Amino acid sequence: MQGRSLSDAVVVVTGAAGGLGSSMVSAFAERGATPVAIDIDAENLSHLTCPGFECDLTDPTSVASTFERILERFGHIDVLVNNAGLTHRSAFGDTDPDVLRRVMDVNYFGAVLATKAALPSIVERRGAIVAISSVAGFAPLLGRTGYSASKHALQGFLGSLRAELAGSGVDVSIVAPTFVDTPFRFRTLGGDGLITNHPQSRVGRMMSPRHVAETVVRAVERRRRFVTIGAVGTASWILNRISPRLYEWIMAKGLASELERGND
Repeated sequence: MQGRSLSDAVVVVTGAAGGLGSSMVSAFAERGATPVAIDIDAENLSHLTCPGFECDLTDPTSVASTFERILERFGHIDVLVNNAGLTHRSAFGDTDPDVLRRVMDVNYFGAVLATKAALPSIVERRGAIVAISSVAGFAPLLGRTGYSASKHALQGFLGSLRAELAGSGVDVSIVAPTFVDTPFRFRTLGGDGLITNHPQSRVGRMMSPRHVAETVVRAVERRRRFVTIGAVGTASWILNRISPRLYEWIMAKGLASELERGND
C-alpha cells in the first residue's frame, strides 16, 4: 500500500493545547502539513504557532460551529486526530458515577462529535482519522474504570467505522501509548470529581510527548491500523491476548497503590 503524504494536508488536532497535542502540532507541521488546533483551553491555545479554535467537545453546538469555521477557512480537512482526553484515578467503589460520565463525554463522545463533523470532508479527500487511545483501550487498568471504559468504547467505535469506510480510501488509525510525560497526569480527577493529589503509579518509563507525536505522524503516513508504543505497551497487548489472567495479576501488582484511599 502506498504511503500517505502530509504535504499541505489540513490536520485538525483536538486537545492541542496540552503537552502531547502541541507536540503533534509541531510534528505534523514539520512534515509540511497545516495543523489546526482545537482545545477548550483558550489561554494555552493562544501560545501555539498554528491557527487555533476554542471548542468544548462535550457540546454538540460548539463542535458543529467550530468545524464549520475550520471548513470555511481552510476549505477541507484531510486528517483528524482525536487527542483530547480526561482521566481519573480512583477505585470504582469510591467514585461518583458523574466522574465516569465526564470522562466518557470527553474521551468518547467528544471524539464521536468531532469525527461526525469532519467525516464528509475526510471521505471526500480520502483522508485519515486517528485516535489516541491507551493500553487501557484493550486491557484492564486498575483504578481507571471510567477511563478504560471510554478508551474501549473509542476503539470499538473506530474499528466499526473503519469497516463501514472500507473501500473509501479513508484510513482509521488507533495509537496506544502507555504513560506519557505531560501535565495531563496532574489534571487527573479523583473519585469525588476534584483534581487528585494521590501519587500516580505506573509501569515502565514515562514516554516523551515528542516520541509519541512522531509515532502518530508515522502511523498516518504509513496508513497503520493499530500501533502500540513502547515495550510495555507491546508486551501488554501480547500478554493480555495470550493470558489475560497473568496480565491482570502483573498489572494489578504494579498499580496496587491506585486503590489506596488517598487525600483526594
